[in-house]
Amino acid sequence: MLQMLKRSVTALFTLAVVLSLAPAEAVAQSGDRTMPMRTPDGYPDVSGIFTFRTLTPFQRPQQFEGLETLSAEEAAAFEASERTRLNRDLFDPEAGARSAGYQPRAEGGVLSYNEFWYERGVDLTDDKRTSLIIDPPDGRLPPRVARPGRGGGGRRGGGDAASRYVSHEVRSLMDRCIMGFNSGPPMSSGAYNNNVMIFQTADHVVILNEMVHNARVIPLDDTAKPAFKQFAGFSRAHYEGDTLVVETTNFRGGESRGTSPNKHLVERFTRINADRVAYEYTVTDPTVYTAPYTVMMPFRRTDGPLFEYACHEGNIGLYGILAGARELERQGRELRR
Repeated sequence: MLQMLKRSVTALFTLAVVLSLAPAEAVAQSGDRTMPMRTPDGYPDVSGIFTFRTLTPFQRPQQFEGLETLSAEEAAAFEASERTRLNRDLFDPEAGARSAGYQPRAEGGVLSYNEFWYERGVDLTDDKRTSLIIDPPDGRLPPRVARPGRGGGGRRGGGDAASRYVSHEVRSLMDRCIMGFNSGPPMSSGAYNNNVMIFQTADHVVILNEMVHNARVIPLDDTAKPAFKQFAGFSRAHYEGDTLVVETTNFRGGESRGTSPNKHLVERFTRINADRVAYEYTVTDPTVYTAPYTVMMPFRRTDGPLFEYACHEGNIGLYGILAGARELERQGRELRR
């Protein structure tokens, strides 16, 4: 009885502390922009657990050329079509897929997961945009900078297909589960694990992605850049009005979507209401793209917790890639890209 009483008192005390720390603005209803949510330190509150999954394409599809948004009817038709196109349960592994981009088995295609395992978006952004890219206005990535001798689509290992199968060390960071997929930076909607937790202190912001266990601990000051470059770059944060701004440089290059060591990333997080944070970012990389580009996508509040993404360098997929290459070599067959 005494132990139960102690637990009850402790629970009531904890609740009282939490309520005392919660700013009054945090009770604002969805759609209320008159009282921006604030942290106990008075900063714009963009913390929480969010999903950024969406069916809105990263780049505007050709079928929507010149069309920035869709009507409710057009959006519903596109969403239904995409849900069917991407549905792995509708994939025919023998004949190959008209949907989801899978090859037939004769060309090495496999159905890695069925639909149960996917957590992709089911609808477009709230404003029914036809692309997540908002600048350039055509919703497409700018042209890439022409480089002489650019073979192999920019893959590591050069133009020799065999060199890509020599060792795990020449495989991509995504193959090795070190970086990539949707965690960025910057973040982008993918097939699953589109979840992120943001939490703030008086002097740091932490962005923890569910995918590839990527955590960015970002100082709220002008901390000097480290002497070495990093896969996720080096980030610093500050506040501009109701927006958290994160600036990242010092990338190693090659981590995601045409990244070079000259990449300059600016991310902006703005609380829209209790259930939404607007995530906007601009990438400037003059060695890869001829102009900057800007992306806008919503963070939608979701229940936690985040789960561990248990991918690792020694996973069976990487072993299978290299073992398959050794078998093809034993048979005297050509390695394909």
